Amino acid sequence: MRVLYSKILFLILAGLLGLALPHNAPAETVDIRLAVVTKPGSAQNIAAEKFKELIEERSDGGVRVTLYHSGSLGTETEILQQLQLGSLHMAIITAGPLDSFYPEIRVISYPFLFAGYAQADTLLDGPVGQKILDGLSRVGFKGLHFSENGFRHITNSRRPAHSASDVAGLKIRVMESALDIELWRILGANPTPMGWPIYAELQQGTIDAQENPISIAVVYKLQEVQKYLTLTGHIYSAHVDLANLAWFEGLPSAARELVQTCMSDAAIYQRAWSRAKEAGFLAELKASGMEVDEHPDLDSFRAKVEDFANLPLFSAPEVRALLAETLAAARAQN
Repeated sequence: MRVLYSKILFLILAGLLGLALPHNAPAETVDIRLAVVTKPGSAQNIAAEKFKELIEERSDGGVRVTLYHSGSLGTETEILQQLQLGSLHMAIITAGPLDSFYPEIRVISYPFLFAGYAQADTLLDGPVGQKILDGLSRVGFKGLHFSENGFRHITNSRRPAHSASDVAGLKIRVMESALDIELWRILGANPTPMGWPIYAELQQGTIDAQENPISIAVVYKLQEVQKYLTLTGHIYSAHVDLANLAWFEGLPSAARELVQTCMSDAAIYQRAWSRAKEAGFLAELKASGMEVDEHPDLDSFRAKVEDFANLPLFSAPEVRALLAETLAAARAQN
């Protein structure tokens, strides 16, 4: 039965993806094009590789995922443009760069929104998270699930950054995101939006600082070009697992279910992987000689962003309403 189901699914997928199947020709494997900006070993890749493994296994080889990684198709903004146009079928994207396409996504990157992973899971896997995923259809994306980057922390090559005053004047790389630019402007730094990776810019001193989860610092060896790490956890950085909407909706229901289930399972797997690795990654950075401030003055950072909700970033009625709902849901867990 499983073999029959897989053959039927393959034939339907093949037609929808534009594969020619001449009469009596041997079956060819359906190819799904999936892109991430990071390199193997990074959180995005862990989710993408797990999705590839699951869907190829569950389709009995009828589906093959071609994974484009390491920025081979451009920055996350460029990947989103290709996904929107349909030249890509799927992508795993950091929430930040999505805000120029879908401003509502900003609400889950609100500073100090989540106290920990459990709180993030409850909100993103619940009604608020589903509303955000569903809303992506307005701009041509199918929101499948949330995997994760993790809590973001600041590193720099200039000085220890114990309090908000210590980041004043730092030239910091930020994502191509209006929210991130505004956050670091308010904190007194000099935000410089750039695609990823940025090792050369840090090495050459073009920028002083960056902010990312611990795993990114390890995978990209940022300890070689950054002396100081401050565990601010200022933003929980979600990854949004996406498909091109027209492509996804054009699939038969069984194929949509297969794509959805495999990506959801891959996202949950990746989140567990990231959290299990975090302590080891931090120990590796310390062993390399990086100076780590594990208990910074977070109140000084929070004080700087206490009026963040009143910024023009959230002025559109639909964004403001969703932010209020998100903040209320987060506070209900405290």
